Amino acid sequence: MVNEADLRFEHYIQDVKDWIAKLQKDSRFSEVIVLGHSEGSTIGMIAIQDLKVAKYISVAGPGFAAGDIIRKQLKAQPPFVLQQAEPILTKLEKGELVEDTPAFLAALFRASVQPYMISWMKYDPSVEIAKLSCPVLLVQGTTDLQVKVEDVEVLAKANPKAKKLIVEGMNHVLKEAEADRMKNFQTYNNPELPLKTGLLEGIVEFTKE
Repeated sequence: MVNEADLRFEHYIQDVKDWIAKLQKDSRFSEVIVLGHSEGSTIGMIAIQDLKVAKYISVAGPGFAAGDIIRKQLKAQPPFVLQQAEPILTKLEKGELVEDTPAFLAALFRASVQPYMISWMKYDPSVEIAKLSCPVLLVQGTTDLQVKVEDVEVLAKANPKAKKLIVEGMNHVLKEAEADRMKNFQTYNNPELPLKTGLLEGIVEFTKE
């Protein structure tokens, strides 16, 4: 068990590599296809760069580096939030820890999580996905409030051979949802809701190609 202060983005990357190696040694499986969701999309595309996997699927994967993702998300808050967060983000992007952070931003920038954020900010998904040579499917929902369709367009531009699957009315947790913020987030904690129609069908079709 790794303490939060000792956790790095590379730990997750290595976890994926280890699982791939384990599955590839298992005679029950003829091939390994990797799927990463959200932050896991970036982790997956980095992990497979020096491994031979059959295909890669990114679901709701960001197209921008972590610092820019956080900035975009904070823009939904009152302006002063991003104003106070900006100098912190800038320092973290430079690999520098920040000692004094506003109390209302402690959940995001607490001291124990800063080393992880620094390790995460080193990677730009649009750079990493360009390194993949295996077939790639990019999946994105149109009512996702955390990752936008523009993210998938950035990834597609970086890897022109990639296929895109845009699922109308699907949010970040892969459920059918309206664009209304409150109604959208209400789906996050409702396990009774099914996955959005078109998601699994599109993924299965890609895996069979």
